[in-house]
Amino acid sequence: MFKKLSAEFLGTFWLVLGGCGSAVLAAAFPEVGIGLLGVAFAFGLTVLTMAYTVGGISGGHFNPAVSVGLTVAGKFPVSSLVPYIVAQVVGAVAAAAVLYVVASGKAGFTAGGFASNGYGELSPGGYSLTAALVIEVVLTAFFLLIILGSTHGRAPVGFAPIAIGLGLTLIHLVSIPVTNTSVNPARSTGVALFAETAALSQLWLFWVAPILGAVIGAVIWKVVGETD
Repeated sequence: MFKKLSAEFLGTFWLVLGGCGSAVLAAAFPEVGIGLLGVAFAFGLTVLTMAYTVGGISGGHFNPAVSVGLTVAGKFPVSSLVPYIVAQVVGAVAAAAVLYVVASGKAGFTAGGFASNGYGELSPGGYSLTAALVIEVVLTAFFLLIILGSTHGRAPVGFAPIAIGLGLTLIHLVSIPVTNTSVNPARSTGVALFAETAALSQLWLFWVAPILGAVIGAVIWKVVGETD
């Protein structure tokens, strides 16, 4: 279990450092910034790389919603759920702390939103709570379907991390303007702790919506994808 939890810590750390780091440090860099497309790919690449690196140790969840969804789908033991979630959140917070130290090394730095998630005034595009709730639920449900389908025995062996990473990239391409894309409560929690906005007051949504979406995705898979 120690190795599994360490793998989840490392994977979630890399996801937040790579994904949120790309948003904080590189997205709007003058003249050569990577923009929303680059940030979307950064998140996808973090999952792809760590799924290949430590996925064989822990299963490569890196996301409390994924752990809950896999539990509902009968693919993950209930007894391991809380330890996994704790490891993921600790990894996310540690990565956000490292990112804050690096970002604050620039003269005139202000944390601002710090790649946090939000709705209403904290939504990049000014989208409402309802819009944020719907997009997070739907996209997380499909993320679970991608995970369960690509790791099923019917799928080609060894390609699951690619499908999952590209799936997360697509999710970000759709929803960055709406919520700055969560679909991951740990990712949302880590950076919200360092944001200078009211991100913490809206954090509840980015636990409730992804977990609800993951449960829905797991139930859909049990109906559509399972053969027994």
